[in-house]
Amino acid sequence: MTYHAAPAKILIVDDLTDNMLALEALIRGEDREILQASSGDKALDLLLCNDFALAILDVQMPGMNGFELAEFMRSTDKTRSIPIMFVSAAGKEMDYAFKGYETGAVDFMHKPLDAQAVKSKVNVFVDLFHQRGALLAAREDLQHAVQMRDDFMSMVSHELRTPLNTLFLQTQIRKMNLEKGSASALSPEQQRLGVDRDQRQIQNMVKLIDDMLDVSRLRRGALAIWPKPTDLSQLVRRVVDGFADQASSAGCTITVKAPPAVSGVWDEFRIEQVVVNLLTNAARYGAGNPVDLTVETVPGGVRLTVRDQGRGIAPQNHERIFEQFERAVSNEQIPGLGLGLYITRQILAAHGGSISVASALGEGATFTVSLPQDSSVARHD
Repeated sequence: MTYHAAPAKILIVDDLTDNMLALEALIRGEDREILQASSGDKALDLLLCNDFALAILDVQMPGMNGFELAEFMRSTDKTRSIPIMFVSAAGKEMDYAFKGYETGAVDFMHKPLDAQAVKSKVNVFVDLFHQRGALLAAREDLQHAVQMRDDFMSMVSHELRTPLNTLFLQTQIRKMNLEKGSASALSPEQQRLGVDRDQRQIQNMVKLIDDMLDVSRLRRGALAIWPKPTDLSQLVRRVVDGFADQASSAGCTITVKAPPAVSGVWDEFRIEQVVVNLLTNAARYGAGNPVDLTVETVPGGVRLTVRDQGRGIAPQNHERIFEQFERAVSNEQIPGLGLGLYITRQILAAHGGSISVASALGEGATFTVSLPQDSSVARHD
């Protein structure tokens, strides 16, 4: 999480309103919020529902005095770590300072107060409060990063194990046939199907590795695009033809609706990656239903939509699915690392384009890609 420095809260406790107003005027600032309590009981109410950077307590108050309030604060988990400064009009010969430090105070000031010293001391505690908040946020970020790393390694291991197991099994079958002298045990058609199956598994592993490399490049800001004149209609049809085996395995058909030619300036390899990612998603989540892919020109650019008729995506997940390692369903239900849509959005952003989703549970999903006509210009705007 990123630390957002909210105003540091400072509590002033004094039974005399004039004293509180004078002290507030002395220490107020844009980076702090001052709360006042005219008694120990009122101070307790505020302490239990606020996080304070500092409490400034008057010693001599009717009812609960400052020392008693400090002792209560030190006995409660929520308030134990709040720094306490005492102020007192009593003479130094009263040994109040010694008792104040015994109750856990970090400072003791005698009235009349030294304005510059009070300001400096309060500023130190406000700075410490913000530094502590930043450190806590950094620790949470680090813990989250470690957890993401562990989750990522677990997902990668799981996703690579499936195609490797299939390849290993096919290799063992062939080895067994060779050892038995039965090299021709499989018909040419069975051999062809086995090779095709092996090729798909290898392609799956290559895509996983490519996705991991792309995420690494994105984190370093090194995902380059090289726009050149490209026919989007031709690119889409080529991708769909190459996707035929995967679509068949998923039990779905892909219908393309596009003009004969849609010319623009884009990185052909990266836009092909976008189309593959969207078709892969549609095949995985489309429940074997038809997938529609549409390309059309719009003022200033082009629009590409991929629509499936699968399980759909709940509205609260529409943004989340474009983040790293995020998916609309669990890993156990559908394979994948949860990187495809994240990479897709980053590729389109590098082109000056965008992607959005329209969906509801049980109603399928429509992903809409918008691209400028010339991404070489958009990149430099």
